Amino acid sequence: MRFLTRSLLGLFLLALTLALLAVGGVTLKSAFDIRNADTGPSRPAEERAFTARVVTLSPDRIAPVMTAFGEVRSRRQLELRAAAAGPIVELTPEFADGTAVEAGQLLVRIDPADAQSALDLARTGMREAEAEMRDAERALGLAHDDLAAAQVQEALRAQALERQKGIAGRGLGTAADLEAAELAMSNASQGVVSRRQALAQAEARVEKAVTALDRQGLTVADAERRLAETELRAEFSGVLSGVTAVAGGLVAKTEKLGELIDPEALEVAFRVSTAQYARLIDGGGRLKPLPVKAAVDVLGAELTARGSLARVDAAVGAGLSGRLVFATLDTARGFRPGDFVTLEIAEPPLDGVALIPARAVGSDGTLLVLGPGDRLESAPAEVLRRQGDDVIVRVGALAGREIVVERTSLLGAGILVRPVRGNGAALAEGTEHHATLVDLTPERRAALIAFVEGSGAMPEEAKSRVLAQLREERVPAEIVSRIEARMGG
Repeated sequence: MRFLTRSLLGLFLLALTLALLAVGGVTLKSAFDIRNADTGPSRPAEERAFTARVVTLSPDRIAPVMTAFGEVRSRRQLELRAAAAGPIVELTPEFADGTAVEAGQLLVRIDPADAQSALDLARTGMREAEAEMRDAERALGLAHDDLAAAQVQEALRAQALERQKGIAGRGLGTAADLEAAELAMSNASQGVVSRRQALAQAEARVEKAVTALDRQGLTVADAERRLAETELRAEFSGVLSGVTAVAGGLVAKTEKLGELIDPEALEVAFRVSTAQYARLIDGGGRLKPLPVKAAVDVLGAELTARGSLARVDAAVGAGLSGRLVFATLDTARGFRPGDFVTLEIAEPPLDGVALIPARAVGSDGTLLVLGPGDRLESAPAEVLRRQGDDVIVRVGALAGREIVVERTSLLGAGILVRPVRGNGAALAEGTEHHATLVDLTPERRAALIAFVEGSGAMPEEAKSRVLAQLREERVPAEIVSRIEARMGG
């Protein structure tokens, strides 16, 4: 039995060997046939041509748009500080963060008891000074009358003395009568002097009374001012922020109780480079009143406002560069001080220029121009502005020429290309960005809608747009991520 098994195994191995030899022989014969076959006449190698998108340069009039980023500020902002010390006895219900108040509206009243007492005492002293003034004026009038009477008496005594002297000159009078007349004249003169002294004293009393009345008037005015300082009123119409006062609280003098901000007088402060600033001024170095557009993104809904350039900061801060420029906003609905906004500044238009993709310009500042025979040529490009993914170049001698708009490392001067022509929409087809849409679970959608509906920072117009997007079957992922970031999710 063992002999039979070994015989069969040997026959199998012999058959397998013969089969392998036959396959090897056939393969070797095929190789020789291919080698000896006639290949025919050889063809020369063809030059490789690359595909390139091209567009025709045409001179146009384009207004460049400068993009900057800044912070919204209020031109009218007032710190509310207590001008008097004491407990708060009255706090208006509108004295809270985010509440709008009118000019002159009472906000806080501090206990006025001490100030009112001081004012009452000052007014009492004022009445006393007025009474003293009236007495001094009456005394002055009497002094004038007394002096006039004394002067009349002096005149009569002078006439009597002259008459007595005349009688004595005719030898009719006596020496005693003349002496008595002279003595009466002397007494009358002395009386006039005394009345003049009394008049001077009356005038001095009036002057003192006037001074005392003025001093008391100042005291009354100071007491009225201190009483008015116990009331804190709004200097202008605005919105309250940072309120810290509470009813019954004890405040110190000059303690900050909050801030009053005018939400209508808004401006944007933004910083530009020196080169950008040079394009915003005229020949005299004055800032041009160029129009600006401010935009802020609130939970995916963009708020916009229009304005114009207003002024530039007088100095460059330490460690900073460029220029700090301010732009006023005309109507800024939904904007609040502290918002970070994107500004688009419309510069004066440029003539004879074209807007092309930035990738069309090489690192050496050249363009690839389509030449005769569809071969590329290198031409210098004068780049005037860069706007995002595009640049504005001066056309000049390249007017009507076709340039490559999608430059790659395989393309260069002298390269043969197959030009692909199309309009601007076709050129941007490959770079157009589409928003990613996501599906939401009912619970997640309800939470997002509830958060947006309860948000007080969004205006109604923006809120309605966001809610409409959230109720769609598929929602943009960017909006979802922004809202969840605000929710803390």
